[in-house]
Amino acid sequence: MKPKTTLILLGVFAILLATTLLFESRSKARKETKEKSEKLIDLQSADIEKITLKNESGTITFKRGDKSEWSMIEPLEAQADSYEVNRLAEDFSNLKFERVVEAEGGDPAKYEIPHKELTLWSKGQTEPVRLLIGMENPLDNTLFAKRDDDKRIVLLASYLKHNLEKKPFDFRQKDIFRFESEDVGSIKLKAKDIAWEARKRDADWFLEAPVKALAKKSRIEDVLRALSNIRAKEFVSEEKREPEIAQFGLREPEYSIALSLPAKNQEVVFSLHKQDEIVYATSSVSPKIVSAESQVLTDIEKKVEDLREKAVVVFNSWEAHKVRVKKGDFTLELSKDKDGKWLFDDAEKKEADRSRVETFIRKVESLEAMEFIDQPAELSAYGLDRPQAEVTVWTKDGEKDREFQILVGQEDPEKKQVTVRNPQLEYLFRVDAAFLSDFPKEAKDWKPAPPEGKKETP
Repeated sequence: MKPKTTLILLGVFAILLATTLLFESRSKARKETKEKSEKLIDLQSADIEKITLKNESGTITFKRGDKSEWSMIEPLEAQADSYEVNRLAEDFSNLKFERVVEAEGGDPAKYEIPHKELTLWSKGQTEPVRLLIGMENPLDNTLFAKRDDDKRIVLLASYLKHNLEKKPFDFRQKDIFRFESEDVGSIKLKAKDIAWEARKRDADWFLEAPVKALAKKSRIEDVLRALSNIRAKEFVSEEKREPEIAQFGLREPEYSIALSLPAKNQEVVFSLHKQDEIVYATSSVSPKIVSAESQVLTDIEKKVEDLREKAVVVFNSWEAHKVRVKKGDFTLELSKDKDGKWLFDDAEKKEADRSRVETFIRKVESLEAMEFIDQPAELSAYGLDRPQAEVTVWTKDGEKDREFQILVGQEDPEKKQVTVRNPQLEYLFRVDAAFLSDFPKEAKDWKPAPPEGKKETP
């Protein structure tokens, strides 16, 4: 191609590119102008520092704190539910209208404006933005509204009505103490006919009284979740003074639950009392007394037998990567390779029957107490000084390896039970003796079945 032709083509390309960019720029500018013209309020919700809402319930004012949490300062001083107030800020700080009803000169009173008012103070603005809201449009439930400094009367989306009609209670922070379950180090519960204590060790929960035993982690977490989810149905007392404490039965409450939060070096006591079918609640760190849903009592009223872990060992069978079975003089050890195959740990490293191995591991996982022996005598009394069998399972959760072991003692033929021991616990278990029949008697029990028509080699 000749140099002159190349230059001409480059020039044409440059003109086309410039034209395209100019068109896109103008198109984008027109779009932004159009979007801006459809906005009644154009602020950033994160910059809103103060909000006042006037509706049928009166005047409600919120102020944002240093940590971006909201407080209610009118009609009373209280902690606000930041989620609810943020929704209000987000809905109205960047507010589009549906359409213009009257461009100018319209009579606001004709549309019952102002029936409600919303005022937003934004960072860096000398004057607040004041929105006046009128009646509902009977055709589609949109809202007539105007901005105080704008002549236009417009229609707003109907979904905005919900937030505008809320009362002070709807915007208040309703929990009596907010905490995360994983932050709790111990719990002590006293109720009418129940008293127990539990403490966390690493990731597990252990009962400390009236019995020392492994607790079912999910049940303890259910109690903690119920406490953290207590919400006020009503604030019956803003200042918790002695007369109010006595009036609502909280001087000697039916339910008292003490939680320790080691990371915060804090102890919190929840007090709950049911009186005239109403549950009253407070905490040691709250000045208020509230009424709460009665379901919370059902959720926390757990007896020790409900909380106690019945599984002999607690692990996830799918995380197992190694198992060893010993019974008498017979020992069988297998490991899982990177492809998920189970291999015998011997010189030949032959593959085992995956289904048989994993079925046995699941049997170990699901082994539960029929009875507990909480204060056992000497191990020899249960045949556990020289166990007739033992099972050890190794699991891997991420990079963490854990070992779980069961020692099998004497069998009671009449009860059809066998005594077993988890060496990590101080007490013993009596379990269904049928478990013994699941043990392999020789290596071939866990070898893959030979192809049809072929004899199994020893």
